[in-house]
Amino acid sequence: MNLDKYSRQVLFQPIGVEGQKRLRRSKVVIAGCGALGTAQANALVRAGVGTLRIVDRDYVEESNLQRQMLFDEADASENLPKAVAAERKLKRINSDVAIEGTVADIASENAEELLGGFHLILDGTDNFETRYLLNDVAVKLGVPWIYGAVVASYATTLTVIPGRSPCLACLFPEPPQGLHETCDTAGIIGPAVAWAAVVQVAEALKVLVGRLEDLHGSLVAYDVWKNRFQQVKPRIDPGCRACGARDFVHLEGGGPAYVSLCGRNSVQIHQREPRKVDLAVLQARLARFGSVKANDYLLKCLLEPYELTVFPDGRAIVKGTQDPAVARSLYARYIGS
Repeated sequence: MNLDKYSRQVLFQPIGVEGQKRLRRSKVVIAGCGALGTAQANALVRAGVGTLRIVDRDYVEESNLQRQMLFDEADASENLPKAVAAERKLKRINSDVAIEGTVADIASENAEELLGGFHLILDGTDNFETRYLLNDVAVKLGVPWIYGAVVASYATTLTVIPGRSPCLACLFPEPPQGLHETCDTAGIIGPAVAWAAVVQVAEALKVLVGRLEDLHGSLVAYDVWKNRFQQVKPRIDPGCRACGARDFVHLEGGGPAYVSLCGRNSVQIHQREPRKVDLAVLQARLARFGSVKANDYLLKCLLEPYELTVFPDGRAIVKGTQDPAVARSLYARYIGS
């Protein structure tokens, strides 16, 4: 390892030479490579983390570029999966780091395979269903994970150290109820993303170099527009479903076969059992219904007023609706049930 590359970081006493060596031996997985995930990945790769896996189900669109720092117009034009585009960029930033971009949807049947074997899990997702799944995996395996969420100008984060701190299910036994703003309704600005990602990565570095005593130990939130900061010291719930009873219900499956995608006016159709889809055959079949573009990673067909994107494992994103029934109907009609 060339320590000169990290000389300014090594000069920071809490990290130093030994901390830099620990970072070099560390393995981190990022769940989701949108706004938060790209900022996290960029910072960790530049910091010299040894191994980084990025797991994401989506592809780059032009509307991502306002806040997702690793992507550019060429990535959007090529419809590259975010995990693939991120891996390409990051490898050019730091060749010291082993980087793996994985195009996949994290679900109960593959979560332990995708997230296991790492020293830290970082949350870059956009929905509570997946976050509960991350929490179950982390608590079950005893792996630290760092929750983060952003909407409009408001950002929040929590660091979970299994056995030492409250987990997400301690704070939120059930998903927040009632009407809540989303990226669809309230939008999102880059500075809020940057704040959450900065706090997450700072906490990640503390964990990876063994400085757990320096963790903030709170649920922290900041509205970067209204200049409102909140810090809540949560407590471990002895009756917690996850870290107390070790009842990992989200790993048992049974969740919805679809999910609405934040900020996309889209619904993802997720197959319970992966099915191999020959994109070339599907392209020939769909060409008579609408304009079709395909690459090695996905196929996109315009079916006015909808857009259908299909991945080789049978997963699909239907853009132009938030109605799961409409999305499932289009999937069955053009791909098969």
